[in-house]
Amino acid sequence: MNIEQILKTLTPEIVAKLKTAVEIGKWDNGVALTQEQREICMQAVLIWEHKHLPEAERTGYIDRGTKEEDEHCDSHDPQQDEEFKPIRFH
Repeated sequence: MNIEQILKTLTPEIVAKLKTAVEIGKWDNGVALTQEQREICMQAVLIWEHKHLPEAERTGYIDRGTKEEDEHCDSHDPQQDEEFKPIRFH
């Protein structure tokens, strides 16, 4: 069996079980995953999600929001923040 055949057999239920196994480090029956099993399961979950889920529902998705064309990001310069008060150690 190649990776494409394996991915075709995965269902959302199986992917959820693989994801849980990766998260907690053991199978449903309590047996610990080996490092190799953990890596393979993680790869299978990520590939399956990439093919079957919209970006916002995938593992690791970060919503970066949107901004209008004229809109700027918040200032990262603490000197411009009115609430910024430096701590001085004497």
